[in-house]
Amino acid sequence: MLYTSFLPNTMATRRLRQRRKRAKRRTLSAGVIPVRFAEGERLYLMLRAFQYWDFPKGKVEPGEEPLDAACREVQEEAGITDLEFCWGYEFFETGPYAQGKVARYYIGRTATQRVVLGVNPELGRPEHHEHRWVSAAEAFDLASPRVQEVLEWAEQLLRTEQLRAD
Repeated sequence: MLYTSFLPNTMATRRLRQRRKRAKRRTLSAGVIPVRFAEGERLYLMLRAFQYWDFPKGKVEPGEEPLDAACREVQEEAGITDLEFCWGYEFFETGPYAQGKVARYYIGRTATQRVVLGVNPELGRPEHHEHRWVSAAEAFDLASPRVQEVLEWAEQLLRTEQLRAD
């Protein structure tokens, strides 16, 4: 009984258990990789929040289908409503990041060039600071490693589909 003070019921142990529980919880975000074609080149829409560039995405609400959430997020964040899923409804899902968040991305074609950064009602301002339509190479340079994986998947899928069409 001399060792009872060493039982794992310390504040640090409780914090560790809480972190493990949070890590096991999976929060799903869904988004779209908006693609438009200009002069035969594929351009991707990327949005910047602070120093991070990503495609439009956001949390899937309870009872909402991930594809519906992805389309809603593109409309809210960029004002784009004319998405076509020409390449089907395949998606790429990232590994967990930021306390168990997982992001699912679909590829959607748009003819819209003008982007309107929507105001987030909770923030009272747009949640993104900048947007750009960029080539794959430019997108890769802007993106974090997690988003680079998403872009690599999209490029592979689009190149394969282009070869089939040719």
